[in-house]
Amino acid sequence: MPGVYLDESDNFDVALRRFKKQVEKSGILSELKKRQHFEKPSVMRKKKKAAARKRLLKKMRKINMM
Repeated sequence: MPGVYLDESDNFDVALRRFKKQVEKSGILSELKKRQHFEKPSVMRKKKKAAARKRLLKKMRKINMM
């Protein structure tokens, strides 16, 4: 669970930026969006397969450019 401790001398904007960075890094918001609606297992598999294909194509493009 991300958290930021503040002293009285700390700037609120800086602390808020640090907190947002920690939340982004931990993946809480993406997990929340994923769990907002039920997704059928077949749709999850299809998305997972598409993401794997996209990663592979990106890797192949990177190799071919060298």
